[in-house]
Amino acid sequence: MEQLTLPDAAWRDRSGLAALCETLGAANGDARFVGGAVRDTLLGIAVSDVDIATRHRPEEVIDRLAAARIKAVPTGIAHGTITAVLGDGHPVEITTLRSDVTTDGRHATVAFTDDWRADASRRDFTINALYADPLSGEIFDYFDGRADLAAGRVRFIGDPLQRIAEDHLRILRFFRFHARFGDVPDAAALAACTARANDLMALSRERIAAEMLKLLVARGAVATLTLMVECGILLPVLPEITADGVAAVARVAAAEVAAGLDPDPIRRLATVLPRDPVVGEDVAARLKLSTVQRKRIVSALTADVPSPEALSYRLGQERALDRWLIARPGDLDGARFIARWTAPAFPLTGGAIVARGVDKGPDVARLLKLVEDRWIEEDFPDATRAGEIADEAVAQLKRSASIA
Repeated sequence: MEQLTLPDAAWRDRSGLAALCETLGAANGDARFVGGAVRDTLLGIAVSDVDIATRHRPEEVIDRLAAARIKAVPTGIAHGTITAVLGDGHPVEITTLRSDVTTDGRHATVAFTDDWRADASRRDFTINALYADPLSGEIFDYFDGRADLAAGRVRFIGDPLQRIAEDHLRILRFFRFHARFGDVPDAAALAACTARANDLMALSRERIAAEMLKLLVARGAVATLTLMVECGILLPVLPEITADGVAAVARVAAAEVAAGLDPDPIRRLATVLPRDPVVGEDVAARLKLSTVQRKRIVSALTADVPSPEALSYRLGQERALDRWLIARPGDLDGARFIARWTAPAFPLTGGAIVARGVDKGPDVARLLKLVEDRWIEEDFPDATRAGEIADEAVAQLKRSASIA
């Protein structure tokens, strides 16, 4: 392909980035932008994370940053990675050029090098092995990554089976990147991932969860999940995900778009699972999701779906949208209502029940809950009506007590 330079992009003007590149010797060819920032800029996609590859050893990087008074965090020094924090708070990962010495599918022992091609050859996909000179913007493409970008193709560097043997997570990364950038799956990559799917069992569940949550919100999530189910990729680690679940995700994804909602990874994970809170709890625990995420999945898979108002009031907007979209993806009016509605505050407290002559104790909480339920059923009337409901409830309690 013809010589290409990196287009202008907002991230290249971040405060302190030019000074960082100067500190790392970009003028001498000792530092280059690498990976996602280069790839996404070529595609015209907004860039969040910036990575720099450098010939300097980690200790030299730390010394240079200290001399330039740039904050340095040794986030992965054993593998040559230092995080520089720019003046505006943006982190930039700086990694010394390296090659793998040994790998076991989960961890790698590396050797540092000054060979750019050697560094590129250890990366996973051709589209992630693109480098750019910070000053001239010249692109360095050792494995035809630009051609793969143009073709919508995610392709392993070298032998796909060898790349997967080095890091089993690359199976899920292939599908995640295909969901984001791919059109037609690379045949060799797909065959290798299918053959080695059982290797996923060796991975930590946290790493699996991180990749799956990113995949679920990618533009090609539905088509990619369909491919994964057809090839049996997830059977070793997430057998609960079936074609029925993928069809449900397709409906919810379409509803999110139609209702003007952002795709949500936890909602989509819940959607792709069977409609069973017990299954949701099991999967969330297996993936070691946070307590908040686990509760959200269980709530999303619960069958009870009252009115949009009642659902929003009881669950809050986020969980209400989860349950509504999964149960009723075709009812966009309800989804839009939940997204814009602000639930009113219940106008009574336990003191209002006590003031009506009920002794402090369990009866107060029980009556307050009863009054609140009726208030919700009556579509959140004003405080006057809430008081009338309380009067009726207290009167009923006193009648029952006198009969007893």
